[in-house]
Amino acid sequence: MKRGLLIIDRGSREKEASEELEIICKGIGKKQDYSVINHCFLEVEPPFIKEGISKCLKEGIDSLTVVPYFLYPGKKVKNAISDVEKLKKESGIEILITKPMSMHKTLVGIVENRIVTTLKENKVTLQNKGVDVMIIGHGSKDPNAQTSLDYIVNELNDSFRNVSRCWLEIEQPDIFEGVKKCEKNNPKVLVVVFYFLHEGAHVKIDINNDLIPALKNSNLKNTYITKHLGADQKMIDLIIERAKEIEDAN
Repeated sequence: MKRGLLIIDRGSREKEASEELEIICKGIGKKQDYSVINHCFLEVEPPFIKEGISKCLKEGIDSLTVVPYFLYPGKKVKNAISDVEKLKKESGIEILITKPMSMHKTLVGIVENRIVTTLKENKVTLQNKGVDVMIIGHGSKDPNAQTSLDYIVNELNDSFRNVSRCWLEIEQPDIFEGVKKCEKNNPKVLVVVFYFLHEGAHVKIDINNDLIPALKNSNLKNTYITKHLGADQKMIDLIIERAKEIEDAN
């Protein structure tokens, strides 16, 4: 039986998004025996979902596992799943759709790994329990977005001194309010987590437009910033775990 796997990303004009997805696809291929592993985008840039599915079908697969590669279970995920559902009947094969990346222990491990790596890179010897963490998410009108990021915050609370979250846009607290909240806790060390999958415009420009002046206007001194979540090896494991969940259930 020939199986395929298709990752659906939101879409970005930044080349880093496609490059990271290619790395992830290759990483999955080294660990799993899918006959074809591809990625596509919901919006912004091709290949879009229809093209992504068609490309997989040309390989003569018998089943296709579709992975919504999103950190939040919001509107964009619903749109991606809806588009796949419309194409299922005409595909002529079994198409399984996984849960998104949110609300999973492995994702917590990815975030914690980013924090610990950043501390090591900056030669910070303070124990984790003495470190404060602020996670910056994108923001969404969907209440599930808050729930999914709160899950990460709550899971990390036992490992670090204080863990909080704020949003780039749409929701409150914004980055300025997030920094003020951290400042009140008098942290010895503050690690800021960029809770984004890709090094797109939000990571390169938008966050820093708010974060840099917010930090300058604060009395925070020992502040370090993680890399985005990106093509972490554990992210590859998370995708495989999500795929295995739905495949084993069917």
